[in-house]
Amino acid sequence: MTDLQRDIPLCMAPDPDTRTPNFTPPANACDAHCHIFGPADQYPFAPDRSYTPPDAGLDKFKALQKTLGLIRAVLVNASCHGTDNTVILDAIAQSEGKYRGVANIDDSFTIEDLQVLHDGGIRGCRFNFVAHLGGMPDMDEFHRIVDRIRPLGWHVVLHFDAGDLLEFKDMLLNLPVPFVIDHMGRVPTKDGLDQLPFKYLLEVAQLDNCWIKVCGAERIASEGPPFTSAVPFAQAIIDVAPDRTFWGTDWPHPNIKKHMPNDGDLVDLIPLIAPTAIGQQKLLVDNPHRLYGFED
Repeated sequence: MTDLQRDIPLCMAPDPDTRTPNFTPPANACDAHCHIFGPADQYPFAPDRSYTPPDAGLDKFKALQKTLGLIRAVLVNASCHGTDNTVILDAIAQSEGKYRGVANIDDSFTIEDLQVLHDGGIRGCRFNFVAHLGGMPDMDEFHRIVDRIRPLGWHVVLHFDAGDLLEFKDMLLNLPVPFVIDHMGRVPTKDGLDQLPFKYLLEVAQLDNCWIKVCGAERIASEGPPFTSAVPFAQAIIDVAPDRTFWGTDWPHPNIKKHMPNDGDLVDLIPLIAPTAIGQQKLLVDNPHRLYGFED
């Protein structure tokens, strides 16, 4: 093992005993934010990664979906795999149309490269702004990539810390493509519904090209499981943008420091944040299917 590898933090493993949730998702429900990690001997992690996750391969993910009652998925290629998107492309290819993906790309990707990704089921690319994952990307490169993906009808996924919502307000107002904000903007529930980042998130949510993932309850909650302090935040977002919100597990929950969630608990938050059958259908089926182009 190299000195670099020894310095890379190791992530906690996901809960191995996922319980069957009490809530039964509607037909074709989608986990719209999840990851596939390795196995590392088949899909090596990037040498310059900021963390090392446990192996959480496709077989484990399929078993998770079966337990949770979920059918479709959006696989988000995490930063630990760098710009090598092979792990999610292979999973999508084996899914019989049930999976789509969000890639990591940079300036080296040509229009032809992007078309290959599109043909493989990729429908967007992701940018990390959070400090522990490297902080703000090169913004000139960011805008060049946005222009490059626009003809494909892709969107950008933005992983912000709460304070970034204020810093990048003008950028969000002027993005020429659809954009998705991860994990409810990572607003800490302990700061309340009236905190400025969350107020601004609700303003941004009213933009026609803004989508928000009401997931990551375990990341923003002020207490441990079952993370119910996140429920009013998710409800407020859904109230503002019922047709542009969706949900995901974030399995296998990279970089969780304290309370590793049981994904059955996370599924059982869904009827709390979307109490009606109509709302659940939008959140889990109609909205992600529309953005990611799933075929019925």
